[in-house]
Amino acid sequence: MRIHHLNCGSLRTIPQLGGPPAVDPTHRELPAVCHCLLIETDSDGLVLVDTGLGSADLRQPDRALGADWVAYARPVLDPRESALHQVVRLGYQAQDVRHIVLTHLHRDHTGGLADFPHARVHVHPDEYRAVTDPSSAHHRHSLDRFMPAHRAHGPRLSPATADGPTTWFGFTGAARPQGPGCELLLVPLPGHSAGHAGVAVRADAGRWLLHAGDAYTYHGELERTPPLAHPVFEPVQQGAQTDAAARAATLDRLRALVRDHADEVTVFSAHDPWEYARLASVNAPSHGGP
Repeated sequence: MRIHHLNCGSLRTIPQLGGPPAVDPTHRELPAVCHCLLIETDSDGLVLVDTGLGSADLRQPDRALGADWVAYARPVLDPRESALHQVVRLGYQAQDVRHIVLTHLHRDHTGGLADFPHARVHVHPDEYRAVTDPSSAHHRHSLDRFMPAHRAHGPRLSPATADGPTTWFGFTGAARPQGPGCELLLVPLPGHSAGHAGVAVRADAGRWLLHAGDAYTYHGELERTPPLAHPVFEPVQQGAQTDAAARAATLDRLRALVRDHADEVTVFSAHDPWEYARLASVNAPSHGGP
């Protein structure tokens, strides 16, 4: 198994806050990213974790992503950063992406869905329920944030199941997507969206990667005491969240995970460019397994 870290959409340039830089000192300012994973499995083609911005977003950003979001996020709109372009560059075709696993259904995570219309799209059952069940408490909010342009092709949404382990490093309610040929779980990280989840992938002879989506957006939230949120990201976080108390509790649990299990789990978020810079070169073969 091989895991690629991809940036599927550079956004506005942001400064790193106080203290020593997380990477090379010349990188005190970097464009925010849409951090995705591409997993080459040994038995079932490619698995994409989040999709970033897609081809249609790059052609018609105001229509596909919303003019207000584009004005704030300032996406670079480079076609070479689309997941589709990067998949092809690696020697594959769109149909080789058989599974897409999403942390949640917000625009900067779902833009590439239409580029892989045959893929099965896995989300946590709570996120699936929020966008498909009109009786769900957050149905209208969730459906509004799942952009019409990203669901017009009728993506093959599928809720992960609770078969197998339901607890992961103390996080309850983990669900296993059916089909991907790798050890992968959707781990609830509530607060940002109705069914927001991290995607945990078993790699490197048993080590886990946890794509934490938008549970946090800046490394200072996990690494600094007291936690340091980024002023560019934080207004977006507060505007999007469905449950402020749950989001705060999720951050506490992630900080404990990093503190207690740093030798077993690598945690990263969707948009922090310094985390991406540290991990983007980690494309060596990985050996998964239960």
